[in-house]
Amino acid sequence: MSLSTHVLDTSEGRPATGVPVRLELHDDGWRTIADGHTDDDGRISGWDTAEPGVYRLVFEIRGEFYPEVTVAFRVTDDSHYHVPLLISPYGYSTYRGS
Repeated sequence: MSLSTHVLDTSEGRPATGVPVRLELHDDGWRTIADGHTDDDGRISGWDTAEPGVYRLVFEIRGEFYPEVTVAFRVTDDSHYHVPLLISPYGYSTYRGS
């Protein structure tokens, strides 16, 4: 099971680069299993979700209104999971991508 993410700044119309992101797994509480920063294209790829379960991505976007965004999701099979985040100063959106 692999995971990737992509952060797009819709107010600027371009990728959000250098955003710190943590991948956490929930077992007896939240546990960080990977972390990194978005690249020049706003992407992080190649993270492994080794087992089914509940995960979350914590994006430290450092905005004036939203300092961070947390997106929790459930991994149920061995397919690839892509969880993009679209941000603006006063809103954000996410979806399961491909």
